[in-house]
Amino acid sequence: MNDAHLHMVVNHFPIIGIILGLGVLIIGFLLKNSTIINTAYGLLIVSAIFAAISMATGDVAEEMVEDFPSIGKKIIHEHEEIAEKLALVLYVLGFISVTGLYLNIKKHSKSYLISVLAIAIGILGIYLAQKTGTTGGKIRHTEIRTTSNASAVMISDENEDND
Repeated sequence: MNDAHLHMVVNHFPIIGIILGLGVLIIGFLLKNSTIINTAYGLLIVSAIFAAISMATGDVAEEMVEDFPSIGKKIIHEHEEIAEKLALVLYVLGFISVTGLYLNIKKHSKSYLISVLAIAIGILGIYLAQKTGTTGGKIRHTEIRTTSNASAVMISDENEDND
C-alpha cells in the first residue's frame, strides 16, 4: 500500500467522524448526559487524529497523481486548500474535546460552555468537511465536476484516443 492508497483509506474518517461526533454531542447536550457527551468528544478526538494522518498522506498522494490525465493541479490545489482549513478546525475541535472530556470528568462548571463551543465549531467543521469531500471526489470522479470541466475532460480524453 502506497501513500496515495493510504490517503484514500483514511481521508473518510475525519469527515464521517465529525458528522457522527457532532450528532452524538448534540444528543448528549440535549439529554444533559455527560457519558454521551464524553463519547462524542472521543469521536471528535479520533477525527482530529485521522485528519493529521490524512494531511500527512495527502502531499505524497498529490505528487503521485497530479500529472495524471484528466486530473490537473488546479483541482488538487482546491481540495488541498479546503482540506487544510478542515484539518485546522478538527485540530481545534480535538483540543476542545480533550478539554471538555477533562472538565466533564472533574464535573467542572465550565463543561457546559465547552460543549456549546464544540457544537458551534463542529457546525463549521461539517460545512468544511462537505466541501473537502466534494473537492476530493472531483479529483477522480469526473461525473461530479461541473459540466464545463467534465466536457473539457471528455474532449481531452477523445484527443488522446485519436493520437
